[in-house]
Amino acid sequence: MKRNYFIVGLILLIFFVISFLTNILGPLIPDIINSFSLSLTLAGFLPFSFFIAYGVMSIPAGMLIERYREKPVLLAAFIIAFAGSFFFATLPYFPVALISLFLIGIGMAMLQVAINPLLRVAGGEEHFAFNSVLGQLVFGLASFISPQVYTYLVLNLQDYSDRVNILIKSLAKVVPDNLPWISLYWVFAVVTLIMVLIIRAVRLPKVVLKEDERTGPWQTYRELFRKKLVILYFLAIFAYVGSEQGVANWISKFLATYHGYDPQTTGADTVSYFWGLMTAGCLLGLLLLKLFDSRRVLIGFSSAALICLSLALFGSAKLALYAFPLVGFFASVMWSIIFSLALNSVEKHHGSFSGILCTAIIGGAVVPLVVGWLGDLLGLRFGMMFLYITLGYILSIGFWSKPLITNVTISLRRKKAKVASS
Repeated sequence: MKRNYFIVGLILLIFFVISFLTNILGPLIPDIINSFSLSLTLAGFLPFSFFIAYGVMSIPAGMLIERYREKPVLLAAFIIAFAGSFFFATLPYFPVALISLFLIGIGMAMLQVAINPLLRVAGGEEHFAFNSVLGQLVFGLASFISPQVYTYLVLNLQDYSDRVNILIKSLAKVVPDNLPWISLYWVFAVVTLIMVLIIRAVRLPKVVLKEDERTGPWQTYRELFRKKLVILYFLAIFAYVGSEQGVANWISKFLATYHGYDPQTTGADTVSYFWGLMTAGCLLGLLLLKLFDSRRVLIGFSSAALICLSLALFGSAKLALYAFPLVGFFASVMWSIIFSLALNSVEKHHGSFSGILCTAIIGGAVVPLVVGWLGDLLGLRFGMMFLYITLGYILSIGFWSKPLITNVTISLRRKKAKVASS
């Protein structure tokens, strides 16, 4: 099939929107805590409400795609995300926030499942690996930008004057004076509504799902869950997403609590750099995976992430500003390596196994909640020490994993060439 650059561009835009909506909670949490007088535990229910939606929707979304195809699912996803954003923008209360985040999470889970097969078809199967990496770079770019947008909106709405641009003037009419951060949800509502209109207008290519993209019947899932290895890799993805969100969601609050940094500026910037360095780390990871076995790369990067987390939690204020983003840098390769090790460790049912692994994204719901709960009991620094367990589990994968197929490195390719020539 001929490559459709417009559809590839549209899918990259969807990657951007997913990330823009998903990874903003970290900068927002200090404001939400102050606005609604929340404990750390209650604040932990914010990422819980969002990421639990992945556990609820990942597998059903695959089944919906097989039955109704991609376009109706994409439309439904953006409509649900629009409803969640608009609901919270118009009714800014904590219980509404939980419902809103769950709805947005449902929409994002549906999008995540739908866009990869579509990207494979629209961009050409031979270019799928490149386009997937490009999608991750766009994803990372949006994660870097969204905290900057938050800072821009909040500071301009707090210091509002008639000389500001039309965006700030428009938001000032609908955003409560004491809740300038709610402006982000008006932006989300507009963005998701525009995406509904775009998806409605375009014609998407027909996608024939490959075996590793099919969800399979419920019986297949029951069969897989009886395998110890499947449980171990489910916990691995659970631990990774939990670690990622457990750091990102509490960075700003930690810096404000222990070092007095302003969460609307320095805190948001640090979260932004966390996601930015995670994107940069992906590029380094691609190079290292051509040189070393993926398990060795995972051991090295997870060890470095544990060291940087320790420096961030127990070092000086200045050191924390650098160490937290570096945790993101060293976490960058974890998702792709764990996912590939998992799929390369089973002989069949890769599509159903992928659905199980995507369901494990609920780690992003549970771990930040545990951190908040421990933070209320013993202090946020101690609460974030829970991440030693999740990162430690990721480190262990490099020692016990035994994939059926290992990643091809330059040295391995040379050995094969020598054997073939002899």
